[in-house]
Amino acid sequence: MATDNLGRTLRRLRRLASLSQEELAERSDVSVDVIRQLEQRRKHSARLPTLHALANGLGVELTTLLGDPPAVSTSGENDGPRFVAVRRAIMPALWGPEPKPPEPGFSLSALRERIANGWTRYHSAEFDTVMRALPDMISDAQTATVSSNDDDRGAGYAALGKALQLAGHLAVRMGKTDLALISLERAIDAAGRSSDPLLRPMIVNSVAWTYQRQGRLGDALSIALHAADDTKDNGHTGTADGLKVWGALTMSAATSAARSNDYERAAALMAHAEKEAARVAKLPQGSDSRMVSVFSPSSVRIERVRLAVQYGHSEEALKLAEGMRLSKDTPPSWRTWLLLDVARAHTDLGNAGEAVKSLESLRRVAPTWMQHHTLAVAIVRDLWSLPNHPPGLRSLAEFLGVTE
Repeated sequence: MATDNLGRTLRRLRRLASLSQEELAERSDVSVDVIRQLEQRRKHSARLPTLHALANGLGVELTTLLGDPPAVSTSGENDGPRFVAVRRAIMPALWGPEPKPPEPGFSLSALRERIANGWTRYHSAEFDTVMRALPDMISDAQTATVSSNDDDRGAGYAALGKALQLAGHLAVRMGKTDLALISLERAIDAAGRSSDPLLRPMIVNSVAWTYQRQGRLGDALSIALHAADDTKDNGHTGTADGLKVWGALTMSAATSAARSNDYERAAALMAHAEKEAARVAKLPQGSDSRMVSVFSPSSVRIERVRLAVQYGHSEEALKLAEGMRLSKDTPPSWRTWLLLDVARAHTDLGNAGEAVKSLESLRRVAPTWMQHHTLAVAIVRDLWSLPNHPPGLRSLAEFLGVTE
């Protein structure tokens, strides 16, 4: 994988972690000479296993080391007027007007449908569409919170919590994690005023994910486990929705453990989650799966594949992925991650032809997502550096603009 900014980013992250080159080499098991050459830009590329090791040593996600592109379409603006409107919706101006009660004809069910559709589009990586819709969603949800009817008011706070949670996720994708935490904290406050006991732990899971993006792995692990225990202790795992919330939190905790180099604990958590996921289909179902955490046998297996790849267990990842049948409620984002992780595993094992096949499948199902995903580009660059190019690689490289 090659990038003009790799050495500069590596040096900045190492200094933020207060590590010398020698200390990073010891933590990551990467030669100090390789680190030195990358930082001095005498070496402009590194294989994916090396990048994984450096990211683990720094305690950051691989995408942080590679440099996440803005989660927007081709404009490349991640702080333009549309995102300013999202900021304003999350953090209204001081002394601004208070929300007015809903007008006649206002439909809370229609608002919930818009928010659910926003989550669907988010999982399809239609971030620009979500960005345009969010300000009005949040404004309308705030209106619903001043309803004169207690039940409607509680439902309005639930809608506001889900809208602010969605805004938090979008902010993370834009690289604005501090803004994301502000939005999620306000979502948690709304959840506390709602009539939905599962909303707060769902949003806590989003906070844990944001902490992971910031490298706060210990904090992410702690709050995910705490919220999972609370969900179980309060008797919510007897319904499909409650079990999904518990399961998503448990998987989140496993991810934090793995990225903290505690793969044994991560594997135990994932094994527990996979066992419990089999119960989801047997329990009373909720009303709208789009508004609940993603948790099923398919999602657990996808996450196990991801963790195995990130920890360098590529053969285990491919064995886990072999013959998988995804449930119909698996979001597009999870399906695309699976294809990407399979491609990464094959690349790390030197199976260039199989890696290309996975990437070709990824291009067919999510071409826009692939073009804007750092790791997809990194894998193709890694394959392109090989002396012998497998069939199909040139087309992928030209599609992603990495042939030069």
